[in-house]
Amino acid sequence: MNRPPSGSLVLRCAGRPVARYVVRPDLAPGMSPRPYLHPVTTLAGTPVTELSPDDHPHHLGAGVAVPDVAGHNFWGGRTYVRDRGPTALDNHGTQHHQGFKLRDPDGFVQEIAWSADGDVLLHERRTVAAVELTATAWALDLTFSLTNGTGTELTIGSPATNGRPGATYGGFFWRAPKAAAPPRVRTPDAEGELAAHATRAEWLALAGDGWTLVFAGATARTRRDPWFVRAAEYPGVGSSLASGARLPLAPRDTLVRRIVTVVADGALDRAEATALVRKAVTA
Repeated sequence: MNRPPSGSLVLRCAGRPVARYVVRPDLAPGMSPRPYLHPVTTLAGTPVTELSPDDHPHHLGAGVAVPDVAGHNFWGGRTYVRDRGPTALDNHGTQHHQGFKLRDPDGFVQEIAWSADGDVLLHERRTVAAVELTATAWALDLTFSLTNGTGTELTIGSPATNGRPGATYGGFFWRAPKAAAPPRVRTPDAEGELAAHATRAEWLALAGDGWTLVFAGATARTRRDPWFVRAAEYPGVGSSLASGARLPLAPRDTLVRRIVTVVADGALDRAEATALVRKAVTA
């Protein structure tokens, strides 16, 4: 059983608490301990994240998780091994909080070390901000930069690059609450989970009962990762750092990704989602 977090902070938007950020999670073995946001809520207080659900106990709210960094699991749970399938391995890494460069009520800049077997593989700088958009919507603006901390090239993979078609998850990931009915999935041009998965759409929306999340890959148009989305099995959305092939990172090289998530009360149509995303990205 997971124990209460040993350190956390509250993120506020327009003076209201909208998220709790767990800095130093105290988790059971096999969970790949890492900082995460949970609960995240709408401005009206509706929860839009889920922590350690029964179907995937290693899903931890919203944050950054990668299932394969040079063979080490920073996602939690089993590792997908080619020709063997999901396999329990002793290969879990940990994201260690190193300190805050900035810490305000509406955001922070954090330094994190990704380590496994006593070695630091990646140095991360994570920047998180809560941005007010309207009386019923705010945005979580999250940027992470990963720098190779080893003396050799390392590569980032996913279950898809290890032989499991469609399982492209790894990078930013948001686990939403599970309800009796699956959430609605849409992009500017597509409707439904199958049509939206693996696209590089400007945004992807997940809409549940009384809430809508709109995710935008805002790093740059030329570096917009494919979306990973699940709705029928469980509700979750992420970006795919390694979808078709492993992503190489040379010594001291850095990759940067920015994901902006609109958190809204109620339902949004496509025009409203587009307008809020563009406002959030340029805020």
